[in-house]
Amino acid sequence: MYGTIFMYSLILFVVAKGLLGLGNERRQKRDIMDSIKFSELELSKEMQHAVEDMGFDGATKIQSESIPLILQGNDVIGHSQTGSGKTAAFGIPAIEMVDTKVSSKCTQVLILCPTRELALQATEELRKFSKYKEGIKIAPVYGGEQITVQFRLLRQGCQIVVGTPGRIMDHIRRKTLKLSELKMVILDEADEMLNMGFREDIETILKETPEARQTILFSATMPKPILDITKQFQTDPKIVKIEQKQLTVSTIEQSFFEIARGRKTDAMCLLLEYYQPKISVVFCNTKKMVDELVADLEKRGYSAQGLHGDMKQTQRTQVMNRFKDGNFGILVATDVAARGIDVNDIDIVFNYDLPNDDEYYVHRIGRTGRAGKEGKSFSLIQGGKQFQRILEISHYTKCRIERRSLPLVSQIKDNNAKVLTNTVKAYMANNDCTKHKQFIDELVADGTALEDIACALFGMCIKETSVTEDVGIAPSKHNDGAMGKKGKRDGGRYDRSDRKSGRDRDRQPRSKGKSTKKYNDEDMAQVKISIGRKDHVAPNHILGAVAGESGLPGKLMGAIDISREYTTIDVPKQYKTQIVKSLNRSTIMGKKVTAK
Repeated sequence: MYGTIFMYSLILFVVAKGLLGLGNERRQKRDIMDSIKFSELELSKEMQHAVEDMGFDGATKIQSESIPLILQGNDVIGHSQTGSGKTAAFGIPAIEMVDTKVSSKCTQVLILCPTRELALQATEELRKFSKYKEGIKIAPVYGGEQITVQFRLLRQGCQIVVGTPGRIMDHIRRKTLKLSELKMVILDEADEMLNMGFREDIETILKETPEARQTILFSATMPKPILDITKQFQTDPKIVKIEQKQLTVSTIEQSFFEIARGRKTDAMCLLLEYYQPKISVVFCNTKKMVDELVADLEKRGYSAQGLHGDMKQTQRTQVMNRFKDGNFGILVATDVAARGIDVNDIDIVFNYDLPNDDEYYVHRIGRTGRAGKEGKSFSLIQGGKQFQRILEISHYTKCRIERRSLPLVSQIKDNNAKVLTNTVKAYMANNDCTKHKQFIDELVADGTALEDIACALFGMCIKETSVTEDVGIAPSKHNDGAMGKKGKRDGGRYDRSDRKSGRDRDRQPRSKGKSTKKYNDEDMAQVKISIGRKDHVAPNHILGAVAGESGLPGKLMGAIDISREYTTIDVPKQYKTQIVKSLNRSTIMGKKVTAK
């Protein structure tokens, strides 16, 4: 009986494997048929030459479907994710359709971008595509640059203007940009422009253009405001929608690390020391966090600089140029400021803060793992809410984000020793070391043993880590891997919102006659205490002091965040004044503290 079952199982396995192989073969053939070469598109010889110079061979789906439609004069709505090749999808046909016989003083194409960086990036790409097209002039127009420079460019004439809505509006008002001869308007990253509050500007600009123009719109998402714009300003648009099964490339190793409150920077330094990336980008959600992290990294001896929207354009340009030139290795940036980062060979992307938008995650990690090269993406998370957020991102990208443990200081030291050992071996294999022998002989003659000399030299050369202690996490019962089932968290001392749920959370014991009702986030306020990581304080010290001095139960308190110089703790709003007064009369770890 069992022999018969085994035989049938084997037959079913072979048949299933054959069908799976046939399905894979069909899928591969279909993918090959979907992807066409630029040489198959009806492009001019000059454009084919430029595309070849740029190393492009096969067109992406958004390019192969959009370019013919735009060349035919259609209004087009391009709906595809970040990194799908949208600039070429609209840039190539825009250049092809410019009439060089008409005076260059007549602007024929207007391209609107949400940020200065994207406008500059699009301009650079367009100039590459127009390399062999004689007479094509392209001008970037954006805020943060002296407007007189742009006056000169526009006065000299250019067929294609790439700019941000605000500065384009400024030039229209000053009558330095005339759109009466405009043939085409392109809205790049339309959803991002709406998110940044440019809707009225966009509508005003479009109303200033000829009705007979061609309108092209590209967007990663299609919210109602986008659809409203398409209805009002486009005529019978052709929709090109590209569905991507996997939004991140397989060459990027994606991982996340659960970290105790107040130890994110320590954790990131451990990862920097262990992997030793030459170039890395760190993403934060706020400008303040960018500035604080850069200051903290510099104190620890790292070469880091920040990039965010509060910086002047000249400063941002200088930072990006220095980063591209390799003058520093760690760029800390916000999402909007980083939209124009175009740097190859980035080794690691750190999500110091998890992005609020799933698409930003895709955009962030797309900075590494380019052109088939390997890259790494590390996300630092704290608490159950952020763990759930990682699950959502993993589901959205259809990629597994691995849960991993931080390297230990001992592992970093071992790794540094291995790196130095390999460096010494490589040097010995490729260099004549006998020329240094006389110096060694002198030391030996003075009575120093060869072994001691070697150990001293090794110790002088070995890289020392700036982190001297391991970074732990609150105990957790999560299954390994972000795609696994979420388990119950233990010991939520660091993120107290994860401690209990449902009726258990409501049934907190009473202490000293105070109510222990459940508090939501809106009921909480933050208290800042003048003691931090440099004072070797731990969450239990903070919680004990707050509860002990105020007479309130510790279960009422929320998240505790320990920075280098200070600590914050979330407390019920109604008790904040009481807690601040009691802490201002107290000491923690033998140090008199102040609170506010």
